[in-house]
Amino acid sequence: MNVGLRVRLHAIDAGLRADLDRLDALWQEGLRRYGGPFLAGEHFSIADAFFAPVAFRVQTYGLPLPDASLAYAARLRDLPGCRRWEREALAEPWRDPPHDAAILAFGTVTADLRAPA
Repeated sequence: MNVGLRVRLHAIDAGLRADLDRLDALWQEGLRRYGGPFLAGEHFSIADAFFAPVAFRVQTYGLPLPDASLAYAARLRDLPGCRRWEREALAEPWRDPPHDAAILAFGTVTADLRAPA
């Protein structure tokens, strides 16, 4: 996972679209069933912790989701622990060249917010 890059994907293929639709359905079911603002109700739970990395991927790749799911992902990223996680990740100068190369196979980096290597 890379919270410091912003990537425009070359394409949203049928497989990714199906995954995004499923993700949206899961998130909306939890929010609707338990009344939000988190998946199991009023308080952050293990279900939300499970999806915190996904919320960052939504941001990194600008994934096209309905507004309610984008708002949930933003709510997760805005939690103090997630803001700290992001802040510390952005300050990290270490790079994973194979991971960075893999990203370029699927999209174009539009912004790199990471500290210099």
